[in-house]
Amino acid sequence: MSERRVVVTGLGVVCPLGLTTDELWTALVDGRSGVAAIESFSSAGLPLHHAAEARCFTGAIADFGDLEAERKKAIRKGLKVMCRESQMAVAAAQRALHDAGDAAAHHAPERFGCVFGSDYMLTLPDDFTAAIPACRTADGSFDYDRWASDGMPLLNPLWLLKYLPNMPGSHIAIFNDLRGPSNSLTVREASGHLALGEACATIRRGMADIMVAGATGTRVHPMKTVHALQSEQVALPASADDDPTRWSRPFDERRRGMVLGEGAAVLIVEELTAAERRGARIYAEVVSYGAGSAVDRRGIGRRRRALGQAIGAAVRSAGAAADRLGHIHAQGVSTVVGDREEAAALGDVLGAAAARLPTVAAKSHFGHLGAGSGLAECVASILGLGRGELFPLINYESADEACPITAARRGDPAGESFVSAAATPQGQAGAVMVKRWPGKTAAA
Repeated sequence: MSERRVVVTGLGVVCPLGLTTDELWTALVDGRSGVAAIESFSSAGLPLHHAAEARCFTGAIADFGDLEAERKKAIRKGLKVMCRESQMAVAAAQRALHDAGDAAAHHAPERFGCVFGSDYMLTLPDDFTAAIPACRTADGSFDYDRWASDGMPLLNPLWLLKYLPNMPGSHIAIFNDLRGPSNSLTVREASGHLALGEACATIRRGMADIMVAGATGTRVHPMKTVHALQSEQVALPASADDDPTRWSRPFDERRRGMVLGEGAAVLIVEELTAAERRGARIYAEVVSYGAGSAVDRRGIGRRRRALGQAIGAAVRSAGAAADRLGHIHAQGVSTVVGDREEAAALGDVLGAAAARLPTVAAKSHFGHLGAGSGLAECVASILGLGRGELFPLINYESADEACPITAARRGDPAGESFVSAAATPQGQAGAVMVKRWPGKTAAA
């Protein structure tokens, strides 16, 4: 079983830079930002009015890519029980499955599974706007005793299905008749890397031959935006003419917090001989993965240690020398403490190579997509491996001596492999190491 190799045969993405991998890559190499004024909800009363929304995704059935008639009908019918995160997840998955070609025709449904990651999901205030006023008294106060009789009947009886974090994977498996091993992970920022790692482990131990590995998330949400502003360092305007496209600046000395975003990404991973047998396009090979978790005795996450555990496990499992990596795709959340902890973790594991290898961070372009970030970043680096070049780490102008990195420039060689990792504020982390597929690829 240890000899079962896992390759990437399909890619799908929904993010602030586009709905296709070509749109994503073009925006990255051109150094464009996806940050603009918030349109999806009113930001009046908030100190933040700009974010990285996936404006290209409207939820219309056309956004889900090329679909057979029956699948299109099923997805359109299911939209009413999907929140935006689930919709983006399904769209990214359908696009990745289409990109993988005729995979379903070559694999029994029982050998085709799905592992999907997500953030915690929150109800939109609009879901309660009819029920809550029905329970107000004459003086405007809320009467809890009336909730069961007057409030709940006004709720959509299926509203909860929209916000369960296992629903993205469930929808994808049902729409595509995937009957193999399936799981849903809710580990915030680390969800994507951990989902990809579990999908690969499932194939390697012989329980499946092909898997959907994905993650979806958002920070652009009436409640989640407030949560982020309360609990994390979020970039806010310094002046009336402060350019929001320059706010996300991972590892830069003048960084002042993350930019909130939304998106989803999916990789189709497949056992190598099965992929070769059906003549699949192969983008890259997932050679190893790792996980870590570390908290102090007060329960506060230790991201440096968790990242070091995850990255170290991935590098050791691959048997790779640190200086043979082609590049690093950093989590790069653009917070003062977060970037320093990540840089320290990279140094702990990779030594001097951590400061020398070219480093990219797609968050400089599209902000923090929550759980959707990690695999969107992996997609970007896989595209770079196939093209042999990197996109720039934008907005990096002044080095922070506490973050010794080499910022990638447009056209820098991508090398033969990369490592990517992510950690949560709670001290959970995941990492993967991916290698370029030799010969002609879909990107060549």
